[in-house]
Amino acid sequence: MNPLKIGNLEVKLPIIQGGMGVAISLSGLASAVANAGGIGVISAVAIGMTEPDYMKNYREANKRALRKEIRKARKLTDGVLGVNLMVAVTDYEELLTVALEEEIDVIILGAGLPLKMPQYVTDKGFENIHTKFIPKVSSAKAAKVIFSFWAKNFNHVPDAVVVEGPMAGGHLGFKKDELGSEMVPLSKLIEETVNEISVFEKDFKKEIPVIAGGGIYTGEDMYKIMQHGAKGVKMGSRFVTTKECDASVKFKEAYINATEDDIVIIDSPVGLPGRVIKNNFVDQVKLGNTKPFKCSWKCLKSCDYRNVPYCIAQALFNAARGNLDEGFAFAGSKAFMAKKIQPVKEVIFEIKIDYYRTKYAEYLKNFIGNRFDIETIDLSQVIPALPQIKLA
Repeated sequence: MNPLKIGNLEVKLPIIQGGMGVAISLSGLASAVANAGGIGVISAVAIGMTEPDYMKNYREANKRALRKEIRKARKLTDGVLGVNLMVAVTDYEELLTVALEEEIDVIILGAGLPLKMPQYVTDKGFENIHTKFIPKVSSAKAAKVIFSFWAKNFNHVPDAVVVEGPMAGGHLGFKKDELGSEMVPLSKLIEETVNEISVFEKDFKKEIPVIAGGGIYTGEDMYKIMQHGAKGVKMGSRFVTTKECDASVKFKEAYINATEDDIVIIDSPVGLPGRVIKNNFVDQVKLGNTKPFKCSWKCLKSCDYRNVPYCIAQALFNAARGNLDEGFAFAGSKAFMAKKIQPVKEVIFEIKIDYYRTKYAEYLKNFIGNRFDIETIDLSQVIPALPQIKLA
C-alpha cells in the first residue's frame, strides 16, 4: 500500500474519505481521517444549514460555515484536509474561493464539469495556489473533456481525478437505466480513465493519479481496484458509522440496521438518480405524497423548486440531525455491511488488515496454484510474525 502522491503532496494512506452532505462529513470526521493518514474531506454542500441565520443569509452562512469548519479541522489535525464542492450549487465560485483562501490541501469538484474558475484563481495563477484540484467524474470521456479544456484555456491540468462508479451513494452521474444488472464495472471505468489521462501526464510531464470511488468498502475492494490502475480510493459509507462522523447516532444506526434490500435507487428532485436507505419518508415520496416547503433561494442550479415534491437539502439535513421521519440517508451499495459504530482509527486498521490479507492470499495462490484455498491455510504459518500492534 503505497503513499498517494498528488503533485508535491504525499499522503501516507491512499484513502480519501468521501465528502458527504448535508452535514455528514464536517471537521470532526475529516480531522479524524487526516490524523489516521488519509485525506479527510469536509462537504461544502448546504454547509450553512448548520448556521442559525441560514434562511435569511444563505450565501454568507455557507461561506462562514465552510471557513469555520476548515479552521476547526486545522486545529484538530496537521494531516491532509480537503473540501468536496458541487459545481452545480449556485454559490460554487464563492465557496471555491473560500476553500482556496483557507489554503485547503485538496478540493474535489463534482456534480458538473469544473470549467469555470473564480477570479481568485485567474488573478493568482494555479502555480501560486497551495490547493490541489481534483475533479470527480463518472467516465473517461468526462475526464478528457475537463483535462482538454483546462489544457487549452489554462495551460494547466488538474492534479488528480476521482472516478466514481455506479455503486456509489448519493447523487449518481449515471442514467437510471444504467444502474440495473448491466452496470459498467468500476474496474473498466478506471482502466479507460488511466488510458486517457496518460496523454496529459506526458504532455504536462507530471503524474496524475486516478482515484477510484463507488462501492469500495473493504480492504479487499481497495486492493482489487488498485490492480486496475487506481492509485488510491475514495470511501464514504465506510466512515459514516464512526464515532467521529458528524452525523447523529440515529443516522448511523440507519446504516447498521439496513439490509441489502433496503438500499434503493430513487429519483431525486434535482433530476438525478440517487442511492439511499429506504424508509417511510422514501416510501411516501414514491407514492406521490409531497412535502411542502418554502425555498428562500435556489441552492442548486438544476432544481425546479416550484415543482419538486420536497427539498432535497432540507431532507438530508433533517436526516443528518437524526430526524429520519422527515428525511433519508444517502448510502453506497455496501452500506448494509456496517455492523457497529467504531473509531476511525479502528476502521483504518481493519481496512489495512483486509488489504494485506487479500494481497498475500493472491500471492500465495499464484505461487501454489489452483490447489490453494485461503480458508484452509493458516496465514500466520506462512506470513512472518508481525510485532504487536496497538490501536491506542
